[in-house]
Amino acid sequence: MRTAGGFELTYCSNIHPADGWPSVFEKLRQIPPELKRRLSPGERFGIGLRLSAREASQLLHGGNLAELRDFLASEGLYVALLNGFPFAGFHDCCLKDQVFAPDWHTEERVAYTLQLIDILAALLPDGLDGGVSTSPLSYKPWKQTPNWQALVANVIRTVQATMAVKQRDGLMIHLDIEPEPDGLVENSREFLEFYARLLSEGGPILTRESGLSGARAEEAIREHVTICYDVCHFAVEHEEPAATLAALNGAGIRIGRAQISSAVRVAMPELAADREALTKDLTPLADPTYLHQVIGREERFTDLIEALPQLSGAESAEWRIHYHVPLFLEDYGRLSSTQSEVRRTLELLTPELVKHLEIETYTWGVLPADLKLDIVDSIEREYRWVLEHL
Repeated sequence: MRTAGGFELTYCSNIHPADGWPSVFEKLRQIPPELKRRLSPGERFGIGLRLSAREASQLLHGGNLAELRDFLASEGLYVALLNGFPFAGFHDCCLKDQVFAPDWHTEERVAYTLQLIDILAALLPDGLDGGVSTSPLSYKPWKQTPNWQALVANVIRTVQATMAVKQRDGLMIHLDIEPEPDGLVENSREFLEFYARLLSEGGPILTRESGLSGARAEEAIREHVTICYDVCHFAVEHEEPAATLAALNGAGIRIGRAQISSAVRVAMPELAADREALTKDLTPLADPTYLHQVIGREERFTDLIEALPQLSGAESAEWRIHYHVPLFLEDYGRLSSTQSEVRRTLELLTPELVKHLEIETYTWGVLPADLKLDIVDSIEREYRWVLEHL
């Protein structure tokens, strides 16, 4: 939906558990039309569509894509953003570090992303740019030596594909690389370092294979490779929004989308008894499905499961935990959130910096029982909170 300030505000459908395209489509039939009725009855309403590799392949089979297009048109809905970070199902049991697999060294990752580009080219409305989000290239704890030449070359293949879409259809599609804690590219500094490499090594590939001048090759990369600015992820990394956005802007990096999301923040108590109580409060959050990276000023852990036994001796004054909690609530008993970083980010963002804002809340279990609503009510509440703070 178009906000009064000129943003395109949507939400990511990874909140809806689904397995296979028929299941995804059923959720799309049920939920976005009702949200549109409540939030944007007189204008079109956007969906940030999450598709696994299997679901993308199924959507491209037979008449499924045409059926989806007809449905979107009939309901006043549109898709300008695809979530292509996890290759497998987002709600698969024990996903953990496999959320990064296969990584950008592999043909599987490239082929999946190219399929998503084809899908978005068929769905993207006229007059809007569109983005396919993706992983931060690989996962550091796998401790493989990055083959930067292969990583750059594979990302450049998506530039060539999106350039072809622009030339053929007049549509602008970008690959939105999403830094995440412990990703190969996990913070703004590492993203800028990779982007410099992408320009210096990827530009000549485009010049050689597409016949572009050096300047035009750089321009194409800057147009078609952007950052997915996930507010939760940068908060977990203890990055200040103003400094991060200034660094990206200073380097000429476009923001393809800003994912509006909030992490868990815990102030470390001094008393042993209070730390024991805090450990008990955090234990239910250490689920078997997702990685919940933990970063303090003095220590960090790849997952909350391994952090909890170390909480009693933690030296950091505060831990931040990768856990996409509801935006509207700042405190959860002994736990709190990085809602203040979300508010500051929303104050700083303008449509000139980023057109697309995507609400990405997908963990509701931390809410007290009296605040839990059905899923449509919960998503609507997130929208209302964001609209109030824009």
